[in-house]
This record gives sequence, structure tokens and C-alpha cells, in this order.
Amino acid sequence: MAMLAIKDLEVYYGAIRAIKGISFEVEAGEVIALIGANGAGKTTTLHTITGLVPASHGSIQFLGEELTKIPAHKIVTLGIAHVPEGRRIFSELTVYENLLMGAYTRKSRKEREEGIAYVYERFPRLMEREKQIAGTLSGGEQQMLAMGRALMSHPKIMLLDEPSMGLSPILVSEIFTIIKEISAAGTTVLLVEQNARKALSIADRGYVLETGNIVLTGTADELRQNESVRKAYLGE
Repeated sequence: MAMLAIKDLEVYYGAIRAIKGISFEVEAGEVIALIGANGAGKTTTLHTITGLVPASHGSIQFLGEELTKIPAHKIVTLGIAHVPEGRRIFSELTVYENLLMGAYTRKSRKEREEGIAYVYERFPRLMEREKQIAGTLSGGEQQMLAMGRALMSHPKIMLLDEPSMGLSPILVSEIFTIIKEISAAGTTVLLVEQNARKALSIADRGYVLETGNIVLTGTADELRQNESVRKAYLGE
């Protein structure tokens, strides 16, 4: 059984059919890339998985449990963490306080302390800036904080929405190295990313989304070698 299974998913915004009956699966331990142009429906797909946008039709199953019937605030307790586009950190709180906000599902102080230690091991820069106001961090540091905050819930799967947005090429490479490390440590990753080259460089498999439809699927290597993908998304 797949960890995450989406079947015949449709999403409407009023009369607009934004997602048009897509189906895909994510196996435990995989890094899956969901690539496509602006407006393709990538962010809507993530928001529907996490309950922020209601599904109009279809099924979203996580470890066999139907998510379309569960409110958003309970979905995170099942082991799904969402790092939204634009980071959405609490800019007036410190780095440490932001991380604690990600740990509200952890019951004990010991669990929270272990989570902080794990995040600081993964992101040493956050430990250096523990008492700094989050809004004063650089873009790359804010992205690290958003990812660290998500890790505080000890997720089984992390949904990442455009983690490279607005970052310099050096920081993009650093963030993608960290995503690989998070995956290697046992967290499954569903990655939405316009930088298709970077996304496919770390993914196991990928899906290409165009105007609410999945039009291509394959291993990362297959998609990198696909002529239409190379022309549309790799600039070749």
C-alpha cells in the first residue's frame, strides 16, 4: 500500500475546475517531484492534501486513512507536515519560538527538546540564530526555519511548496542538499517546484501537472530525458 494515494481528485474554486481528476501515489521513503508551470495546480494539490482546500471529488488516502473527511488541524497529527510557499514563518517571534510552534503536536517537554536538538543538528545556522527575530533572517535562513519548524512535528511525510523561490543559486543548492538529507533520514518528501532541473536531480519519480491534469509521469531520469520536459521545463 502506498503511503499517500490520490485518486480521481477534483477541486473547484467556484465554477473553475482547478484540479481535473488527477491520480498519483507516493511510496514510503520516496522523494516525489510535482512539476509544472504557474497555475498548473501544484499548490492547490498540496493544500487539498492538508485540508486547507476541500476536495470536490475523489479520494486522498494517507496510510490507508481517508483525509478528505478529516479537518486540517487533525491532519498534521497523522504525520503530514506542510512547508508552504513563501515560508509563512512567524516573523515577530524568535527562531526558537518558531520551532516550538511547530511542536504543538508533541506531548512532552522531552519530545520537544529532542525535536529542537534534531533541527539544530540538521540546521546549525538556526542554532546560531536561536534568539534572533525570525523576520530579520535572510531568505535562505527563513526557508531553513520553515523546514525546521515542519520537522518539529516528526512527520512521516513532508510536503514542500517551492522551497527554492527567491533564493540565490548557492542557497538553492544548499536547500536541496538538506532535502536529500531529510529524505535519507527517513522522511518521505512530496516536492512542488518550478525549478524542474533541481527537483528532478534529487527525486526518485515525478509527475508533470498542466492546467489541473497530470500529463506525464516517470522516474526522474525518464522525465529528464523526455523531449517535451526538456523543452518546457529544463530550457533545452
